[in-house]
Amino acid sequence: MSDGDYDYLIKFLALGDSGVGKTSFLYQYTDGKFNSKFITTVGIDFREKRVVYRSNGPDGISGRGQRIHLQLWDTAGQERFRSLTTAFFRDAMGFLLLFDLTNEQSFLNIRNWMSQLQTHAYCENPDVVLCGNKSDLEEQRVVKEEDAKELAEKHGIPYFETSAANGANVSKAIETLLDLIMKRMERCVDKSWIPEGVVQPNGHSSTEQLSEEKEKSKCSC
Repeated sequence: MSDGDYDYLIKFLALGDSGVGKTSFLYQYTDGKFNSKFITTVGIDFREKRVVYRSNGPDGISGRGQRIHLQLWDTAGQERFRSLTTAFFRDAMGFLLLFDLTNEQSFLNIRNWMSQLQTHAYCENPDVVLCGNKSDLEEQRVVKEEDAKELAEKHGIPYFETSAANGANVSKAIETLLDLIMKRMERCVDKSWIPEGVVQPNGHSSTEQLSEEKEKSKCSC
């Protein structure tokens, strides 16, 4: 796919405490590599990847492939960048919420991140995938899988144990989030929650579908 040759521009935001592996997670997904050096993200950075999304119909038959340009926004986890980070919440359609399986505090702080999302995201019930990262460091694990699953179920979101080091479940987590977003777009009659520029004019969906900005949607669709 050449530049501009896609149907949808979808922005995902990676959130979580500093050091949980957000940058490495996204780098593993886009480049298939792992950088073991820890470099603190300052403010906002992003990576990009082109994918083809095929939704399965009720009869199990895959539909026509939608060409997706994914923008994966990498946010700083430190509190001092929080106001800058939350400014990007509105433009993101999906959220990758990461904690470190070897750091209990990063897991406890997930509740705070969920609260931030419910306040600043495009609606009160945005699409989120929870990732317990660094699953390769099993001997250093301090967060139990059942506790993480229980938290995810409480919020009604999928949970994956991932590893930016070996790539375990990284693609699966992002593909699950993309599937949630695409299905939300299919079933929602009110398109006001979709940020401007998501549907490309050269794609197979019309930008006329997107109604003018309204008050914050409850995403009841």
